[in-house]
Amino acid sequence: MHVEYNTVNTCSKKIEFDIEGNVITNVSFLGGCNGNLKAVSKLVDGMTVEQIEAKLKGNTCGPRNTSCADQLCVAVRKALDEMKK
Repeated sequence: MHVEYNTVNTCSKKIEFDIEGNVITNVSFLGGCNGNLKAVSKLVDGMTVEQIEAKLKGNTCGPRNTSCADQLCVAVRKALDEMKK
């Protein structure tokens, strides 16, 4: 399933990814720190929701209480929970 998630309180505006079961692939960010977010996308490709959360959940950026990586955790968890309904 393809997912689009509008981020909150980050420089990136949107995260897109595919989810099958609990495995995440094809992650891309709209906006934000291009090089860093391309790297994050490559690193998490093929990981499960739980693996992504274990690595990135709670990561902050500057004075914000979230980050693009943290918002990815929010997005993948929301997508997984929606699929389970």
